[in-house]
Amino acid sequence: MTNFEYYFYHCIPTGFQTLRSAFVTWRDLLADDWDKYALMDEDIPFEECREWFWQLLGEDNVYPKKFLEDLEEIVRRIDAGEEELIEVMPDTIDSL
Repeated sequence: MTNFEYYFYHCIPTGFQTLRSAFVTWRDLLADDWDKYALMDEDIPFEECREWFWQLLGEDNVYPKKFLEDLEEIVRRIDAGEEELIEVMPDTIDSL
């Protein structure tokens, strides 16, 4: 992964997605559209919306370049058959 790919295909789109989510929540706060933020009966819709807004402002979904390169390498090795995948709890999954 080149620096160009990292910044233009990961950092910039992820940053814009986070900003968009924050602005949508901010709009809901100003427009009194809080109902969709209360998931539980005991939740206060306004408080949930406000908390989501502040959480989104501090959110950072941009992963380090080294992490993404290592992840790509793992996927490449799995696709090439160099890594063996181990099925987790096969009996439990079949019983569902």
